[in-house]
Amino acid sequence: MFKKVLIAEDIDFNDIAVVQVLRELNVPEIEYAKYCDDAFLKMKKAHFDNNPYQLLITDLSFKPDYRENVLKSGEELIATVKESFPEIKIIAFSIEDKTYRIRSLFNQYNINGFVMKGRNSIPELKKAIQNAFNTDEKYLSQELNYILRDKTANEIDNYDIQLIKYLSIGISQENMEGKFKEMGITPNSKSTIEKRLNKLKIYFKANNPTHLVAIAKDLGLV
Repeated sequence: MFKKVLIAEDIDFNDIAVVQVLRELNVPEIEYAKYCDDAFLKMKKAHFDNNPYQLLITDLSFKPDYRENVLKSGEELIATVKESFPEIKIIAFSIEDKTYRIRSLFNQYNINGFVMKGRNSIPELKKAIQNAFNTDEKYLSQELNYILRDKTANEIDNYDIQLIKYLSIGISQENMEGKFKEMGITPNSKSTIEKRLNKLKIYFKANNPTHLVAIAKDLGLV
């Protein structure tokens, strides 16, 4: 089992749950950080001291406060850690349920597991940690397994991104057909655009086009 694990989490209650799991798995060294910047500094120091962490368990959302931080989210921490210490295994432990964001953590940053906080999060987290230690296979909470299985229905392509970008600069759904034709973007029929927008709203769990743009901006898509 892992010998040294770092928990990045800004809520003490969640720390307790994670520590409970790690102690049940007999992990001897468990350390904490409430800020992403502190987590990365701890990892750098541990690497410099030739006593590196083997696993990072991090939330994705960190509530801002009086302190200025360079790394403001778990996703930014994951990206930075993977760039500097690609050998460290990472499990995200979060309430996040947006398909695109979760899939991107696996595809872009090659995380080892994602566990959704909830009623079954303790046994799920235990399985994820054991899986990360024993194999290179990805682990995803049971209710989210479809995200990695479905390779076609939920893919977001450049066409979708362009559609969201035009919405973000004020082009309405009604005028999108004309804009696409003007820019030579195909398919550009009104019905196709409507179907794509409906797919995107379902994919991102958006209530309307304005909400869709807001989510896309939060994710850095536009």
